[in-house]
Amino acid sequence: MQRRRINLPLNPLRSFAVASRHKTFTAAARELGVSQVAISRQIAILEDFLDVSLFERGVRSAKLTDVGRAFGQEISGLFDDLERATERMISHETEGTVNLRIHPTVAHYWLMPKLMDFTRRHPDIRVRFDTRVEPLDFRGTHLDVALQLGRDDWRDARSRKLWDEEVDVVCSRDYLMSIGGLSQPADVVRGDLLHSHYRRRAWEYWARDVGLDLDTNRGTDFETSLLTYSAAQQGFGLAIGQLGLLDDVIAEGKLVRPLDMRLPTGAGFYVIWPTTVSVGVKTKRFIDWLLDQVGQPREFFRSGSADKT
Repeated sequence: MQRRRINLPLNPLRSFAVASRHKTFTAAARELGVSQVAISRQIAILEDFLDVSLFERGVRSAKLTDVGRAFGQEISGLFDDLERATERMISHETEGTVNLRIHPTVAHYWLMPKLMDFTRRHPDIRVRFDTRVEPLDFRGTHLDVALQLGRDDWRDARSRKLWDEEVDVVCSRDYLMSIGGLSQPADVVRGDLLHSHYRRRAWEYWARDVGLDLDTNRGTDFETSLLTYSAAQQGFGLAIGQLGLLDDVIAEGKLVRPLDMRLPTGAGFYVIWPTTVSVGVKTKRFIDWLLDQVGQPREFFRSGSADKT
């Protein structure tokens, strides 16, 4: 006859295991990051489930019963074993993974077309993308490395510049014909301006650099540059294109640069890694591979020594 399995109340069991080790609700609450009341409530749930008293509660304190003390000694080690097994699993799962922070636009237009080469050279290393758009801070994260646009001012990190950011007006060939072409910066007033939420002042900076009085509040806004460039390819208007990212798209004729004016922004695209922890071999290989893609000297391995896992 098959034995009926008990639907164990794991959260109350965990709370009790910690409380029995510390012998106080206060210390257990501090370790688990919850309130003392929450610990007391979880243990009460367990007591109801077991139909026994695990703690004797006084006005200002709680004391383990004999049953509670024996039960705590028996299960506390089980939770320690479970935590160690989980840590081993996570370590094994991530030991061959590079956790990369990268903006979606950079991933789509620049990294993805090249990444198969890295996979071929290092088949045992996976790259996991974190595409959140927020200030880069390696503390409290599992990030190994980042590819970001900025000015080399990241905290607790080292970096290498991959390329300088340069911009130009881009659009589709059909859209360019529909507005009668562009031969000088002032002609952009004939077109519809496309904006990205995270680069909302791109047109303002471009107009300032070319000496043009342009109403940059008109046009269509998109959440990301990825959507903005897609809209430009589909003929919705003019965009301020980041040339290092869009080189392949421009070479394929999907976007054109009618003014042919490369304007540096003063920012650059960097590969960044933390200095607060040691850099793993897998991350070093990925960083060197990124530098290879732009013809920069490697940071960690001599050429040829890191081409295979």
